[in-house]
Amino acid sequence: MQIGSKIKRLRLKKGLTQEELGERTDLTKGYISQLEREVTSPSIETLFSLLEVLGTTPKEFFEDPKKNLKVVYSPHDQTTYVNDELRYKIRWLVPRSNENEMEPVHITFSSNGEFKQFEPSSAETFIYVLTGKVEIELGKRTYTANRGDSVYYEASDHHRISNANDGPSELLLVATESYL
Repeated sequence: MQIGSKIKRLRLKKGLTQEELGERTDLTKGYISQLEREVTSPSIETLFSLLEVLGTTPKEFFEDPKKNLKVVYSPHDQTTYVNDELRYKIRWLVPRSNENEMEPVHITFSSNGEFKQFEPSSAETFIYVLTGKVEIELGKRTYTANRGDSVYYEASDHHRISNANDGPSELLLVATESYL
């Protein structure tokens, strides 16, 4: 097992520099670098300290990577929810995606359909309009996106997506830090 490369992967996933990880664990940047390059090995106490800062447990850290992770998801794997009152249908394209860093969904709006209003969050959102036209409210500003347009925003203000088309509209939405 390559402890250093796993530590590096976890550090990068947490968005930490070697220096930041060192500061949080009372280790030097040089020592973190040596660990990640497999030049040295940590003591048990140091390893546990690193794992705590990196947000994992020794059990999770030493588990074998999951074999045969599913990569392709068919419509049978996907979950759909229909809201007749707000006139939309949402389909989660990847099971348990709210546990992942990204949550991809397919949303179909009927005429006058709209999605609920969302509270501000630290999430980022990407939208690709497949058909029709949608309106995106971000705080006090409103934007319109047509078929083929892409939208990207930080969800740091109240926001809502609605259909701005006479007929149905469809979009692909990918959000980080699941809030759907």
